[in-house]
Amino acid sequence: MVTYEALHQQNHQITELSNVLAHLLTDRSMCDTGTCCELFYRYMDMVHEHMDVVDTHLYPRLIKHSDTKVNNLAKGFMNGSVELKRIMNQYSRKWCHPRHHELAIGDRYDSFITETREMFDLILDRIQRETEHLYPVVREITGDHQRAA
Repeated sequence: MVTYEALHQQNHQITELSNVLAHLLTDRSMCDTGTCCELFYRYMDMVHEHMDVVDTHLYPRLIKHSDTKVNNLAKGFMNGSVELKRIMNQYSRKWCHPRHHELAIGDRYDSFITETREMFDLILDRIQRETEHLYPVVREITGDHQRAA
């Protein structure tokens, strides 16, 4: 069972971590610390886990619905999810060394910061759209204001 409370809690934790990381990463010397890297990898894991929950539990209900607006909303979120996962995977291949739990910044700090901010913005925008558009539609079609799935 997935509750709206759990989804909102995940979104809150992702938002909080992105804000902390955005602040930490402004100092180049912090980027290579174990603490910063651990927080960064936790952030990436949380985003993936949240997206998996939404993909697995919310979209199937919306796709099966008879209203085309609901279907289109689900398809839009699904397409956005695929694109966001592609961007995150591309980002991870470029900037992360998961075996060593390190970031691969080297002398490309400015590029790293730019791409990291862009990714954070995409994820935060996604969270906002889920909260404002996706969850209300799921509530409406299910009539359940506690459980999302």
